[in-house]
Amino acid sequence: MPEGPELHLASRFVNAACAGLVFGGAVETSRCSRGPAVPFESSAYRISASARGKELRLALRPLPGALPAREPLALVFRFGMTGSFRLAPRDALPAHAHLRFYTAPPGPRLALCFVDARRFGRWHLGGDWQPGRGPCVLLEYERFRENVLRNLAHKAFEQPICEALLDQRFFNGIGNYLRAEILHRSAGRPRGGGMCPRARCLAGPLSARCSLGIPPFEKARTVLEALQQRRPSPEQTLSQKIRAKLQSPDLLELCHSVPKEVVQLGGKGYGPESGEEDFAAFRAWLRCYGVPGMSSLRDRRGRTIWFQGDPGPLAPKGGKSRKKKPKGAQQGPEHRTEGPLLPSAARSRSRGARRGPPEQGTAQQPEGTSLQQDPEVPPAPVKGRRRRQPAASGHRRPQRIKANTRSLEEGMSAS
Repeated sequence: MPEGPELHLASRFVNAACAGLVFGGAVETSRCSRGPAVPFESSAYRISASARGKELRLALRPLPGALPAREPLALVFRFGMTGSFRLAPRDALPAHAHLRFYTAPPGPRLALCFVDARRFGRWHLGGDWQPGRGPCVLLEYERFRENVLRNLAHKAFEQPICEALLDQRFFNGIGNYLRAEILHRSAGRPRGGGMCPRARCLAGPLSARCSLGIPPFEKARTVLEALQQRRPSPEQTLSQKIRAKLQSPDLLELCHSVPKEVVQLGGKGYGPESGEEDFAAFRAWLRCYGVPGMSSLRDRRGRTIWFQGDPGPLAPKGGKSRKKKPKGAQQGPEHRTEGPLLPSAARSRSRGARRGPPEQGTAQQPEGTSLQQDPEVPPAPVKGRRRRQPAASGHRRPQRIKANTRSLEEGMSAS
C-alpha cells in the first residue's frame, strides 16, 4: 500500500504533470465513489500538490479573470491501499477513476484522475491535515524526533516496536514495508549471539553492534530510551560526528533516511500502479520485506512483519515464524507463507486470488479509527465457520430423509 514515500512521489508527479496545464469546468466524482462531491467549478484554474506523511494536499487555484469568480479550494487525500494519481486522455479514462479534473480547451483534452481500485482512499475538503498526526518523517525530521523522544512515557510505546512504528501519531509516513526495512537496517544485537543490553549496544561504536537488526517484538520503550543515552563524544570534530551518524544511524534517523532512499529511486515506489521498470528498482532495493530467507509473523493487528533472527520477547504466543524460500524451491504445506502482493504478480493472478493476505482484507474500516494503527488499513477479517442462512421467504426447506438401506435389504430378503 502507498506509504510516505509514495505520497511524496505522487505530489511530485502531480506538480510535474500539471505544470503547464490549465484546467476548467466542474470536478467530477464517479457514481460508486465513497468520497464527498467537490463543489468547485471554474473556467480556468491550476492544480498543485504537496505531501506530508501519508497525506497529500491538492490545491485548486482559479486564474485571474476566471469565471465564476471564487476562492481557491484545497483537498486532502489519504490513498488507502491502492490510491494514486494518473493523467489520461479524457476519452480513455482509467478504471476506478473516482475523482476527475479536466483540462480546458484549447489543447489536448486530458483528465487528472484519482484512481483507487479498492476504494479505501479518502479525501476531504478544506485542506487541513488530519488532526493528531505527528510530524512527517521525511520533511520534518527534527520535529518528528523530538515528538517521539518527548513522549516515551506514552502507553503507545509499551507495545512491540514493530506495532509502534505504525502509530501515525508518532511515525507519520511509516507503513508495513518501511517498518520491516528500518528494523532490519537498525543495529540491535551483539554479533556473538543472544539478546543485547539495548542501551550499551545502541550507544556503542559500530564495530560492537549487531548485524541482524532490532527484533520486531522488542518493547518500543526499551529500544527508544537507549537513543536518549546516545551522546556524541565532545572530543569529536564536526566531520567525525557527521561520519559517525552516516555510518551508524539510529532507529529514528533510519525512519528519515530509509523513506528518503525510496524517494530517490524515482518512479512511483511501491504500489499497484507502478510499472515493471519502476518496480524492478524498488524490488532490488528491498533487503527484508518479502525477501527470500527472511522470516515473518503476524502482529496483533493481523499485519505481517518481516525480519531476520529472533523475533523478540513480545512475539505473539503460538505464532509460528515462517521463512520465505527462494523461487523454485520445493515448499511443503508447513513452509508455505504469503509474501507481499507485488504488482507484477497481482496482474497475473485470478480475481479470487487477488484478494491478498488477511491484513489486506476488504472489510470496511470503521469510522473514527484511532491513529494507533495505520488508518488506511482495514482490519483483518475473522475467519469462522459459515452458517447456513435461512430461506428469504421464512419457510424452511424440507429436509431430505436418507433411507435406511440396511433395513430395506433385510425386508427384501425376508420377503
